[in-house]
Amino acid sequence: MSHLILASASPRRRELLSLLGLTFEIDAAEVDEHTSLGAREAVQALCRSKAEAVSARHRGCIVLAADTLVALNDVPFGKPADEEEAFRMLRSLSGVWHDVHTGVCCVAPDGSVHVGVDTSHVHFTHMTDQEILAYIRTGEPMDKAGAYALQGIAGMYIEEVRGTPSGIIGLPLPLTRTLLDRCGLHLPAETRQA
Repeated sequence: MSHLILASASPRRRELLSLLGLTFEIDAAEVDEHTSLGAREAVQALCRSKAEAVSARHRGCIVLAADTLVALNDVPFGKPADEEEAFRMLRSLSGVWHDVHTGVCCVAPDGSVHVGVDTSHVHFTHMTDQEILAYIRTGEPMDKAGAYALQGIAGMYIEEVRGTPSGIIGLPLPLTRTLLDRCGLHLPAETRQA
């Protein structure tokens, strides 16, 4: 069985990948995440860049990378640079539907590249400026795409989700399973039956 490398330092991705019952190492990719592409195209390009950068250091291994962007009218929201940007993002998302795109890329031991995108839709309740500021003071928004975490405190403001919760968190498990399968890494039997 080929060795699996997760090209991400995200604790959320590490936790989600662990749910599949796989053993893996972590080697985070350092790539320029600035892009002029639309959100869906951007996550495809970014996850591929990350996977290929790490794959170059681990020939013969399976490398898995992911990238998540929140988008409102296809305008991507990455991680906020500061509290002011977090406030602007959250105010924009307040009371509306938006998209969460997570690109996943697997590079197989033979060098073949397999990429997919999971898109989910999220609806926030209306947040007052005071609620937004209080949420920002928790520190949670500062390292999250779109300045929020579905699985965190922000969950109290999320009214409805259409799509894959694990994709919104940062690693869509159904897509990840499919791409790993294409790379020849099959999930343990006990995981598939769960």
